[in-house]
Amino acid sequence: MLKKLLMRTQHSSRLWAALAALCIGTTLLLLSVMIWWNFSELLYGKNQNDTLGSTFLVIGKRVTQQNMGNANATVFQPADIDSLKNAPQVQEVGVITSNRFPVYAVMGGKLPLATDLPIESVPDKFLDNMPADWQWQPGSRDLPIIISSKFLDIYNYVFAPSQGLPQLSEASVKSIALNLKVGEGDKAEIFSAHVVGFSDRIGSVLAPQAFIDYGNKVHGKAGANEAPSQLILKAKDPSDIKFGHYLQNHDYATNSQNLRWSKIRAIVEVVTSATGILALLLMGIGTLVFILFIELTIARAQQSLTLLLQIGYSPRYLSRFMIGRFLPMVLGTVIVSMVITIIGQAVASSMVKDQGLVLPALPGWPVWAALAVSTSILVLLVTKSISGAIKKH
Repeated sequence: MLKKLLMRTQHSSRLWAALAALCIGTTLLLLSVMIWWNFSELLYGKNQNDTLGSTFLVIGKRVTQQNMGNANATVFQPADIDSLKNAPQVQEVGVITSNRFPVYAVMGGKLPLATDLPIESVPDKFLDNMPADWQWQPGSRDLPIIISSKFLDIYNYVFAPSQGLPQLSEASVKSIALNLKVGEGDKAEIFSAHVVGFSDRIGSVLAPQAFIDYGNKVHGKAGANEAPSQLILKAKDPSDIKFGHYLQNHDYATNSQNLRWSKIRAIVEVVTSATGILALLLMGIGTLVFILFIELTIARAQQSLTLLLQIGYSPRYLSRFMIGRFLPMVLGTVIVSMVITIIGQAVASSMVKDQGLVLPALPGWPVWAALAVSTSILVLLVTKSISGAIKKH
């Protein structure tokens, strides 16, 4: 009987338009939060998507027409290192130590390759792959080395095909003997080097720190600059705009691919902000139209409402009845929006998995928080509008 007396409005098109606006607005809001959260997870989430190559950066001072030829202009002094330790987003700074002694490599087996070989060392905590046998002591002729994965790619896809040489797998490279002649003249030493690992983080040939220190001390060339020309940084969020500006202002160079997320982050922030504003606008319009529809419904039932109050129905009871009619509509739109967001998260997780990245299959807590806040506000506005409209009559 109450339904027939109080729910007599015929303007259902306004109701569906309001619900549609609410649903679209809520969905866009949740999706914008989801995109922002996913991007944060890819950068520095607990899943450690190291394939992004964005946590560790190798930097050097940019070589220009003005400083080329001046070795002191492109090395890092202690003051530079101290400044970097306090730079935005920088957590740790490591020194890359280069060899200041001659190294000549001869590859054994069926690969007649011989070349001068620059080698470096980095602190062990900056290695992305720590081999079990990564150690060396003075007096040992057996030397473990790590090479960049890019070197193997260049050999397999560029050098080997052009020279008629066989392509090599990682396992086969580890089995190849490599003789290193270190030093010059009568003091030269021969070491048997073997590849024990590959690095996606460092684009060079690495040897244990103890070996580089020994070689520089015993076979180092007099007058060679001992200051490092490269540093490795561990950054919490290399996509941070302030961090990018710091590198640019100090004229520090790094692989541009390592900072590609700075540009992507800026785009993501603009897109999510614009989407969020549009979502709030649609939600506001939908909420306004929905509340107007409720008030119109109550106004059209003014005579019935007055009669019901006169025969003993309390305003609180009638408010609860109207809330019970309209509130499920609001909650239904919220549920539809959440289902769409969950499906979107599952699709995003599946898509990035094909790229070797990891995202959770369900939305994270910021999405649920946005859902809880927006739903609470909608419920509060609807209940207050219904109570206020009932009390007016």
